[in-house]
Amino acid sequence: MNLRKQVNDAVLRLVALERRIDPYVRPAFDAVVRPPVQGLVQALVRRWTLPVSGVKAEELSIPGEDAARAEIVELMSRFVLREYAPGQAQRAGNTKTYGVVRASLEVLDDLPFPVRHGLFARPATYAAWVRFAGPGPLSPPDLEDNGILSIGVKVVGVPGPKLLDDERHTQDFTGISAPTFTTPDVVANVKLQRHIGNGTPLWYFLDPRDGHLADLVMQGLYARTHTSPLETAYWSCAAYLLGPGQAMQYRFVPRAAGRTRVPWNPPDDYLAQALARTLSTREAEFDVLVQVQNDPLRMPVEHASVIWPERVSPPVRVGVLRLPVQELDPAEQRARADSLSINPWHALPEHRPLGNQNRARREIYRELSGLRQDMNDVPHVEPGPDRFFPVRERQPVRR
Repeated sequence: MNLRKQVNDAVLRLVALERRIDPYVRPAFDAVVRPPVQGLVQALVRRWTLPVSGVKAEELSIPGEDAARAEIVELMSRFVLREYAPGQAQRAGNTKTYGVVRASLEVLDDLPFPVRHGLFARPATYAAWVRFAGPGPLSPPDLEDNGILSIGVKVVGVPGPKLLDDERHTQDFTGISAPTFTTPDVVANVKLQRHIGNGTPLWYFLDPRDGHLADLVMQGLYARTHTSPLETAYWSCAAYLLGPGQAMQYRFVPRAAGRTRVPWNPPDDYLAQALARTLSTREAEFDVLVQVQNDPLRMPVEHASVIWPERVSPPVRVGVLRLPVQELDPAEQRARADSLSINPWHALPEHRPLGNQNRARREIYRELSGLRQDMNDVPHVEPGPDRFFPVRERQPVRR
């Protein structure tokens, strides 16, 4: 075992210990420690930010992004093929599924004009499916790897042309439980994927020759021992069009303020159990908030380590995501997760994904989803409003 792997594993053991006490110190930490540390880190990140456009919603390609995208596909595909046998393949990121649940998305009435585009152009209520998941790339017991959670929302029955042709009636939204992404751009992301393949992901952040300490601190400020997937906010971290010449970021914020308790020695799948237990007795709701890009210099689309400041663009409530009371059958949950493909490019042109990481996701997500479903002999299914459409014969996965 080399030194880097030893350092990586030692730090992870310390993190596992911290997860035990985190629920007892987290409220005070979030109130007292996080705001000033976040402010300092963001000030430093802004000084190091890549050159950005002064034009709203304008994208600037970065050197090496095409090569980085191709290498990420290769590295993550190799990881899946190495770690999983045919019929048992899991996602290479956002790996562990806590649940794929029925939902509805209500778009509110009387929205201000700047946000009335695409899905938010007029009041309506759409059916949706929501996947809650953990970080990955593996699926250990929840307490060992649940610091940053993820959400994938697939709104169905959405009319109009879409940017990908493998689904005709969906609009996907994705987010994680931190306001900044793990890496600032796709070129940095390929470095992280190399370390993941070598079993040394923490070395990506700590390497003194090419470290990303600011990103580690930002992720650490929001990594916590989560109580339930329903009790945390999720940020898009990346930018999307909001009609012509305008960009947005969005987030999902739980409407209920309370938190459940985490047992001292929780079951391996306590987050899935918490999700199922809550939805068996009551509905859950998230406010859908949108930030409009008012200042392209302070709210860049090409750098995912920068928080868009709320004092520059206060979030606007545009909708409510409702998860009704429902029973979550484990076998059905697995089937939904296997056949579901979340991709931010399942989108209306008015919500085209922006920035180098989003540009890369178009092919990365499609290729890896196709690989996983090929290995498991599971077709890609576009779900309907009440159930997943039955597929009579397997359709070839588009490459």
